[in-house]
This record gives sequence, structure tokens and C-alpha cells, in this order.
Amino acid sequence: MTKPPSNGARRYLKIREKQWPRALARMAGNAGLSPNAISVLSLVFAAGAAACLLSLGHTGSSRAVEVALWLGTAVCIQLRLLCNLLDGLVAIEGGKKSPAGGLFNEVPDRIADVLILAAAGGCGAAALTFYHIPLGWAAAALAVMTAYVRVLGGTLGAAQSFTGPMAKQHRMAVLTAACLASIAEIRLASEAQPAREVLRIALTIIIAGCIITLWRRLRRISAELKSNA
Repeated sequence: MTKPPSNGARRYLKIREKQWPRALARMAGNAGLSPNAISVLSLVFAAGAAACLLSLGHTGSSRAVEVALWLGTAVCIQLRLLCNLLDGLVAIEGGKKSPAGGLFNEVPDRIADVLILAAAGGCGAAALTFYHIPLGWAAAALAVMTAYVRVLGGTLGAAQSFTGPMAKQHRMAVLTAACLASIAEIRLASEAQPAREVLRIALTIIIAGCIITLWRRLRRISAELKSNA
């Protein structure tokens, strides 16, 4: 039976009910990995995604290398999300929750968002038009803001709102899809006009989605605070 979304400080994810992430969480716990260590590991994969993106400007004329970097970015983003899934499973279902777990759950996520999104705006910067870099930083700032508003609502006495349409998993899904679509874009690209248009569109979608998400979360939190007054 499907559980309703959580109203607490933990995002409801239907995938947690599946057997394979629970099996991976048990393996991680048995291997001695703490939830906090898994949270920090997510930063390693976020840094890997950023490194792949920033390396796209140094591939020369090798399209094979560029394809590998797009694939590497997509894989690292998904491994970052896998760590985000497993740290909660090991902490809650595995009974390894720690007093500082909340910090490790939030802070690495915010750093990871900035690393990936800012790098997405700056990848191959020498070959890009001027607005790509501001797009990346705008997406990064808005991603942090969506999390800030969520947590702020909780500190003010409202339920933490995980409303989308551009919550963390949605942002990373859009970016992953853009990386894979950019591989197809390579066939249409040239050295003078590299494969970056899909990424520009993806960042624009993320920015627009984050603005809507902020509005929806603020409106929901405000309504709840007023009803509780």
C-alpha cells in the first residue's frame, strides 16, 4: 500500500519501499559505512560531475572524449542521488541515526547542488555565449533557496514543504536528461558551436521550475502559519 507523503523533515520517496535500495543500505551498513559518511560520499560524486562538466572545454576535437564526459556527468549525478537515498535508509531503517545527522543530510546536499549547477553553467566557458555562466549560478542560487525556504518553514513551526516542480530529484533528473541529450547534440555540433544548447535549455527549465517551487512552498508555509496562529 502506498504511504502518504511525510509531513516531517524527511521527504517521502516511494523508491524507499523497493527491495533493491534496502538491500544496498544493508550492505553499506554491514560494510561499516555510517549515514554521515555516505552523505559526505555524495559530495565526491558531485565533485566528479562538476569535474566532467568543466572538462568539456578541454576535449579538443575528440568527440569520443566529450561523449565520455557527458556520460560521466550523468552517472555521477545519479550516484550522488543514490547516496542521498542510502544515507536516510541506513540512518532510519538501519537504526544508525546520529545527533548530527540532520547537518550531514542538508549541508552536503547544498554544496553538491552548487558544484553541479554552477559547473553546468561554466562547462567549456571559452566556447559559450556570455549568458551560460550566469544561468548556472542562478540555478545554483535558486536551488539553495528552495531548500532554505523548506527548512525555514520547519523552524517557524510549519511542516517542511517538499513541493515541486523543481525539488532536488527533479533538478537532477532534468540535468541527467540534458547530459544524455547532449550526446545526440554532438552529432549536430561543430568546434565553433559546441554541444551546449540542450544544457542551456535545461538550466533555463531548472531556473523557471525553482521560481515556481519557491512560490508554491512560500504560499503553503504562509497558509499553514496563518491557520496555526
